[in-house]
Amino acid sequence: MEKDMEQVLRKAEVLIEALPYIQKFNRKIIVVKYGGSAMSNEELQKNVIKDVTLLKLVGFKPIIVHGGGKAISKWVGKVGKEAKFVNGLRVTDDETMEIAEMVLSRVNKQLVTMVEELGVKAVGISGKDGGLLQVEKKYADGQDIGYVGNITKVDPKILYDLLEKDFLPIIAPIGLDDQFATYNINADDAACAIAKAISADKLVFLTDIEGLYKDINDKSSFISRITASGAEELIGDGVIGGGMLPKLANCASAVKNGVNRVHILDGRIPHCLLLEIFTNSGVGTMILRDEEKQLLEQHD
Repeated sequence: MEKDMEQVLRKAEVLIEALPYIQKFNRKIIVVKYGGSAMSNEELQKNVIKDVTLLKLVGFKPIIVHGGGKAISKWVGKVGKEAKFVNGLRVTDDETMEIAEMVLSRVNKQLVTMVEELGVKAVGISGKDGGLLQVEKKYADGQDIGYVGNITKVDPKILYDLLEKDFLPIIAPIGLDDQFATYNINADDAACAIAKAISADKLVFLTDIEGLYKDINDKSSFISRITASGAEELIGDGVIGGGMLPKLANCASAVKNGVNRVHILDGRIPHCLLLEIFTNSGVGTMILRDEEKQLLEQHD
């Protein structure tokens, strides 16, 4: 009986710790970029959707922007094509674009179904709907890589309309150019552009690493909090490389263009989203506005 009471009290303490965060972020918009291992593992996928649904039910206004690169590569292989990449960008010819749109649409509706199973109304769209994402052709070091889009304009009206009607928008990263041709978009780029366009309070990247390190081989160099300018300094000093480089650049850009805070989380950790937002310690890396530099000193 005593042990059971201890467990109940611990649960109560967790809820009390979450209360000020729930109050602070009530009715605030949070954009969650969802992809990587957290998407390919069914159990983790359920956890992420539960987390986002809970955020919605306690007063947040979440928006999911999802990827689907692994699933696209799988289906490209099924039709006998070989997936090709240049500087991390998928070479996308007509047939590959058709496959990508089909796969992303399927993933989109699967996520919608999972959210609705938990009692929250969701609407799945792509960047084509309502003119949400307008793009131009993106080149990789001057090389034409096909239907890969660079976002030139975001029209968030459809998102405001859905949020006002209490829907949870789920967005596939596909857009149109000014000739109405369809383009595949990097999901990180799409999430960042959308978050900036709607001045989201939070932008969260669910990734396959714990967060940001000064030295990826030294676990003691983990960075739990950093300002946008501090992040840019790391990039400029050549400290950050690989796939984290464009992601961190997106994070810094978002914070300097209207997004209050950006979080980089390990999507493989169950309920990492709730742990980061509703607990004092958090589990990932948070990028702050330069004006909040004092929070770094308090944290240290």
